[in-house]
Amino acid sequence: MAAQAQAAAGRAGRGLSTSDLRVDETAGGRRLDAWLAERLPSLSRSRIQQLIESGHVRVVGQTKRAAHRLRVGETIHVEIPDPVAAEPQPEDIPLRVVHEDADLLVVDKPAGLVVHPGAGTHAGTLVNALLHHVSDLSGVGGVLRPGIVHRLDKGTSGLMVVAKNDLAHRNLSQLFSSRDVRKEYLAIVLGSPRPPAGRIEARIGRHPVQRKKMAVRDDGRAALSEYSTVERLDGAALVRVRIRTGRTHQIRVHLAFIGHPVAGDATYGGTRAPSSRRQTSRDALAALARPALHAATLAFAHPTSGEPMKFESPLPEDLTRALSILRPPASS
Repeated sequence: MAAQAQAAAGRAGRGLSTSDLRVDETAGGRRLDAWLAERLPSLSRSRIQQLIESGHVRVVGQTKRAAHRLRVGETIHVEIPDPVAAEPQPEDIPLRVVHEDADLLVVDKPAGLVVHPGAGTHAGTLVNALLHHVSDLSGVGGVLRPGIVHRLDKGTSGLMVVAKNDLAHRNLSQLFSSRDVRKEYLAIVLGSPRPPAGRIEARIGRHPVQRKKMAVRDDGRAALSEYSTVERLDGAALVRVRIRTGRTHQIRVHLAFIGHPVAGDATYGGTRAPSSRRQTSRDALAALARPALHAATLAFAHPTSGEPMKFESPLPEDLTRALSILRPPASS
């Protein structure tokens, strides 16, 4: 096995995959990440953990957590993707800029655009577009996420603020961490919440089995969302959600937790059969190609002047079209 591991390590730098590393009697009970770091010395432990998290490591054909305790006889398969550029490169990707000054810009992100490079996505992101739009953005707040203060999921559309210098980045980050930024979202959800307005206070942590998902967990981080129903629809509702914390997938997890997942959200139950009475409504919900979630309002104090700033973004065309179909016909 030692010879096999050495060969695997040698292939790592060339972006090839390693396979069938077998756990012997000396490794039983050890952590997966620690054991792999020894067997593949050309990779750091943090790199090993990234490979595990992104699904490039399989134990007897299944993905496992980095802390998985090995069992004698298990076979470990590791895939090492081709190396990518250490820094994101500028790309001429269209941006809808709502506001721009010397310290920041506010953009209206379309659904489908990833915010920053990460596992499996190394180009075509909002960061690549920003580097093209703002010539001196590189390095502000970090090499891989220059200017990024907060994020939206790939499938979520709407408003984001981006820092253009280090001072603005520090001050905006502080506003977000002290919860002095007002963020409101519009979402089309399945069913109609009861009561029509309320608070969802439920801790959120990583899903115990599906590591790319989040879940309500007693040992998770505190999370608070407030919602109000804007309009009842056929088998669905348009709700406004204000988040008081910024946990990963917070709105999607919280709304699914109360039984009203965001329509179109395949991860958290939003593609289940709706209770709509009309076939046109069912078709409209089924046609949603992403979670029907939009960051509609963003308000904060300017990071250098302190001036109050507030921005609003209308619903994009795909959600507007769904709403027009889901509205019950006017009674004659």
